[in-house]
Amino acid sequence: MLLVTGGAGFIGSNVVAALNDAGRADVAVCDVLGHDGKWKNLAKRQLADVVPPGELMAWLQGRRLDAIIHMGAISETTATDGDLVIETNFRLSMRLLDWCTANHVPLIYASSASTYGDGEQGFKDDQSVAALKQLRPMNLYGWSKHLFDLAVAERAARGERLPPQWAGLKFFNVFGPNEYHKGSMMSVLAKRFDDVKSGRVVQLFKSHRAGIADGDQRRDFIYVDDVVRVMIWLLATPSVSGIFNVGTGHARSFRDLILSAYAALGAKPNIEYIDMPESIRGSYQYFTESEGERLRGAGYNGGFTALEDAVAHYVKGFLDAEDRFR
Repeated sequence: MLLVTGGAGFIGSNVVAALNDAGRADVAVCDVLGHDGKWKNLAKRQLADVVPPGELMAWLQGRRLDAIIHMGAISETTATDGDLVIETNFRLSMRLLDWCTANHVPLIYASSASTYGDGEQGFKDDQSVAALKQLRPMNLYGWSKHLFDLAVAERAARGERLPPQWAGLKFFNVFGPNEYHKGSMMSVLAKRFDDVKSGRVVQLFKSHRAGIADGDQRRDFIYVDDVVRVMIWLLATPSVSGIFNVGTGHARSFRDLILSAYAALGAKPNIEYIDMPESIRGSYQYFTESEGERLRGAGYNGGFTALEDAVAHYVKGFLDAEDRFR
């Protein structure tokens, strides 16, 4: 049996879909389904169990698992409840790390590119304790992920016991099907697609930094299918452990992202630029770009989908389809 925490969420539900498609029906999901329709992300899936997070550690007692894929977290970059975020993102992760270590179960977990902060230290996935200690995340979410990366790296550096395989994945800007429940944390493409299709003006942020044009703020946008392929490869390659960036290695602008959606629909662009809210200007990242040498060096050669192709697949296969769910 495999366990996917956060398995009803965006990336988690895509992992569950890939596991089902590979013939694995023995997949348990740990998540909070709530009242916002998140269950629809799993409506087409075959599951062995659905476990509330508060019951997870009791559920694990006596279990034999092939691996835990730990995607569950409070992922809002605007979250402010420090105690709740640390309990959910850090302390639960530590409990899972200890359980996987004691029971010899591989652990693949979600970190985040937000651990890099404003990017002044670069985006190199150096898992040495000294390098990690130089990072300064700019929000509570990023800090919580950074704390866990650092805790795992310190154990590795001291030669302490760890799971037989462990992998922390620093996801960059992931987009794709099943992100619709995320509200303000959805990708800009998902949030603005209805405007793109209807012909309404699409609003993007102006730049408030010299030398950067409006709409030219850049991210390493990566399609969720590419992210899932990395995780499936890790499951099939138990000799690989470490902290790895998961991004395309090519930063593209928000303008490029939206123009790709217009192109997929064959529609005329209609974009305007608005002031960025003052509340986020001080913590806004103007540039992220993955350095992927460590993942390639570990043997991954799956490649990544070009932005235009990924957007076209998402638009035609999901956003502009009658059924948007995977």
